[in-house]
Amino acid sequence: MWIMFAFASAIFAGLTAILAKVGIKDTDSNVATALRTIVVLIFSWIMVFVVGSQYQISDIGNRTFIFLILSGVSTGASWLCYFKALKIGDVNKVTPIDKSSTILTMIMAFFFLGEKITSIKVIAMFFIGIGTYMMIQKKENISSEHKNKSWILYALGSAVFSSLTSILGKVGIEGIDSTLGTAIRTIVVLIMAWIVVFVTGKQNTITKIDKRSLFFLVLSGFATGISWLCYYRALQTGPASIVVPIDKLSILITVAFSYAFFKEKLNKKSAIGLGLLLLGTFSLLL
Repeated sequence: MWIMFAFASAIFAGLTAILAKVGIKDTDSNVATALRTIVVLIFSWIMVFVVGSQYQISDIGNRTFIFLILSGVSTGASWLCYFKALKIGDVNKVTPIDKSSTILTMIMAFFFLGEKITSIKVIAMFFIGIGTYMMIQKKENISSEHKNKSWILYALGSAVFSSLTSILGKVGIEGIDSTLGTAIRTIVVLIMAWIVVFVTGKQNTITKIDKRSLFFLVLSGFATGISWLCYYRALQTGPASIVVPIDKLSILITVAFSYAFFKEKLNKKSAIGLGLLLLGTFSLLL
């Protein structure tokens, strides 16, 4: 069952990137992240009461609670970096860098979670790494020569914090229902996101958000909520070194929709890179 949840997480994560890209087009990325998190928080707590896991709150130990908070902080940092990168960079470039967190997560899972290192996993990491590199090494045209490249740093920051989120989240949901763990983590993300909004002084821009942008931000929030619930359900019962790569298959959805909505095309080199990335991921299921 964890494989099914992992694939479901990938589908909705892919939709999240596209919906969010539309929503933050004319909106500050930090404000957009904070607004989306409200939707995720509401959705996640509704699911807590639907499955009846709210009664486990009093049973949460200090160690579990600490790791849930740390995981939430990492998620918040990853989101803030990711959506900033999406706002100023192309989806087809930002997403592969963010997905490179797969390799870092697998390495961390080997060292910190004691998951077994196999030859298949090593080969998979090689293909995923080469594929990611090929996807982000797209030849720039002259008109974009002086384009803002800071999105690369934000995308890398997103990847690093995303990896930490997976490892900390894996530890944090041990012994409790994954739905409850997700809901608690989201509270931390919401607080962090709004602190950043007020620190940067962007709270006054909320009233200027048009209905179309707000609509897509809400939709991306729902997509994120569903993706999270599926992801942490898979992570709770499956090995992080395999669940995470499957979740990163969301890049397929992202690439397809980025072409349909933003006309962002993959060149031959990037297409080969995507193929290697997929080859590496699917080899983990052998």
